[in-house]
Amino acid sequence: MKARTAVVCFSPNAGGMELAALKLSKTLSKYIDITLIMQTDKFMHKQCLSNPDYSDLKFETVKFNMTLSPSIIYRTRKIVKEKSIKNVIFIGASELKSLYFAFLGLDINLIVRHGTTKSNPKKDFFHKLIYSDVSAHVAISKHLSKNVKFIVPFAKNTKLKIIIPTMPKACSANKKKVNDKIELLHVGRVTPGKGLKEALVACETLVEHNINFNLDSYGGMADKYKDEFENFIDTLKYKGSFHLCGFTNNIYDEYPKHDIFIFPTKGEGFGNVMMEAISHGIIILSFNNTAITNFKEMGFHMHLVEDGNVEALSKKLLYIAQNLEEEMLLSQKNIPIAKGLFSAQRETKEYIELLM
Repeated sequence: MKARTAVVCFSPNAGGMELAALKLSKTLSKYIDITLIMQTDKFMHKQCLSNPDYSDLKFETVKFNMTLSPSIIYRTRKIVKEKSIKNVIFIGASELKSLYFAFLGLDINLIVRHGTTKSNPKKDFFHKLIYSDVSAHVAISKHLSKNVKFIVPFAKNTKLKIIIPTMPKACSANKKKVNDKIELLHVGRVTPGKGLKEALVACETLVEHNINFNLDSYGGMADKYKDEFENFIDTLKYKGSFHLCGFTNNIYDEYPKHDIFIFPTKGEGFGNVMMEAISHGIIILSFNNTAITNFKEMGFHMHLVEDGNVEALSKKLLYIAQNLEEEMLLSQKNIPIAKGLFSAQRETKEYIELLM
């Protein structure tokens, strides 16, 4: 038996990190006592209240306005003491300052999970103090493990472990749909860096070669990007082939409806949606960068082109469209590989090894 454990993620956003916190909590809660601690009235809280996938999770919320916040310090400390929590898995970055003070003097086994690439080293005296109580850093890809070594300070006994995330639930049971047009899929927040604009530009080659297609995009819109993105869409002669579908809780059912997952992101710490698309056996097209490269190294059939090269992306998209049946068959072979690599039992075992 392992001690009671909290998964802490205070991010207010609706993206990969927040979904990862929900998914990890759900996965681990089948084996150990888990409490999810998050920000009041934000995306994760609303998911726990309304999404059946997460309705069974035990959770607590904290209301605050700043990342270094007395509210985080007092409320989190109170939760941890009242529930006799000994293990904390923190998913995030900025609020670690508050958690240092929240756990001061307590016997806490603090594990920090890293899911995004960071650029600026944090090895000054203050950050050395903040990270001094971390017992283990968990990177979710080989790429991120290198980034963590470069960015954060390590105490004398701090460990570093790579734990690849898992599929939180079974793939969609829906059969692969046969389409009249080539159906492309992009999943991610509509914001610079997630590659939707680059994907749309690449689709011009399909128009030039008289290949009928649709591109569906699932994900929330970043408010600051809305006007710029809508102005860009208005410049496309083929904007009628693009469908902005918004956020969905049923994204798994979308993968079998589509032929190609096009995700030319500028960089990912891991890429949960990439894992999901691979596991459903649809064709993958992306830039060759950061953790995306690691998926190729795992042995999956996928198409990666030079990072940031939209012309190369267009050429590869055309090649896939002109060889669609063969590419579909090759991509189906990814399914059994994914079942082994992305298993919940494997991820759970590796996390439990780090707990008290």
